[in-house]
Amino acid sequence: MRKYSLKKSWSCQLHHIIRTSGGGRFLTLSLSLSPIHILLISSRNIRISYQLSQMASLISATAQNHTDIAQSNFIQGLFADQVLVSLPEFLANMDFSWMVDFLKGMVKPLAATVVVFLAVALSYVEKLGLGREMIYSICRAFVQLSIIGFVLQFIFTRDNAVWIVLAYLFMVTVAGYTAGQRAKHVPRGKYVAGASILAGTSITMFLLLVMRVFPFTPRYIIPVAGMMVGNSMTVTGVTMKRLRDDIRTQMNLVETALALGATPRQATMQQVKRALVISLSPVLDNAKTVGLISLPGAMTGLIMGGASPLEAIQLQIVVMNFMIGATTVSSISSTYLCWPSFFTKAYQLEAKVFTSE
Repeated sequence: MRKYSLKKSWSCQLHHIIRTSGGGRFLTLSLSLSPIHILLISSRNIRISYQLSQMASLISATAQNHTDIAQSNFIQGLFADQVLVSLPEFLANMDFSWMVDFLKGMVKPLAATVVVFLAVALSYVEKLGLGREMIYSICRAFVQLSIIGFVLQFIFTRDNAVWIVLAYLFMVTVAGYTAGQRAKHVPRGKYVAGASILAGTSITMFLLLVMRVFPFTPRYIIPVAGMMVGNSMTVTGVTMKRLRDDIRTQMNLVETALALGATPRQATMQQVKRALVISLSPVLDNAKTVGLISLPGAMTGLIMGGASPLEAIQLQIVVMNFMIGATTVSSISSTYLCWPSFFTKAYQLEAKVFTSE
């Protein structure tokens, strides 16, 4: 058995069986997606093999020409119906009804800014110096929420898992940056905060999906992930800042424990506990008073959307439980990730971290 290969770049599938004389022997010519292989079952007559190779080359060239022509016609067909129009005509043909509806819906939010101007007036009377910051904050909130509204509208209409993951990672990135800004004296604080928030929220979101509390759609996952990331951001930033400040205040105690042979974890155990208790206390207090003082956002949204209060309460309990878990994991993770930057390899306090105010 002999195998002859002819390399060609075109796609074709051809099976041609030619029967030869002498005992019913036959050969098979196979042209496939891979390079052309001519498999001779019988090698009695080499001349037949040569003729077949020539025929295969001719078929290859002919098919290539037809393929080029078809591709050229297809490309030309793509632009056959395209008509160049001027910019005024293009704008005139666009549908701006969505913009009109959006502007009509913003009337009430703009009317609500009256309360903000009242706060600005009180700040001016009391000479607090917060007037400009209040106006800047509310303007920034208007712009951010408007943009996020259009982005979420786009993601909801696509209903694609990739957009859900990208939105979640974007929230984690912004939360890590914000928490790192709060703990600005912690080396690589933004990366530490981002990794801690990602660890805490990803674990809880994974369990949330495994338990099938919510379907994996943007309409459910993105709001729930936003609540968990937001709370984890606050707790993580407070934990990192408080831990660094407590160690700086009690440097003598920590250095004494290190001199007596304690590990960094043992030497800063009290400071870690204090930082975690202070950062997690608001979350726990909120869980204790939920429903008595204020209704949570998820529960309020479900009720306003027409859901039964009993169903809203059930989902809110699940979300709150996972929220406590996410914030706890994130805050504890941040303490572990902070230690390498607080101590040297010789188990000594890093002086440059604790000298700045």
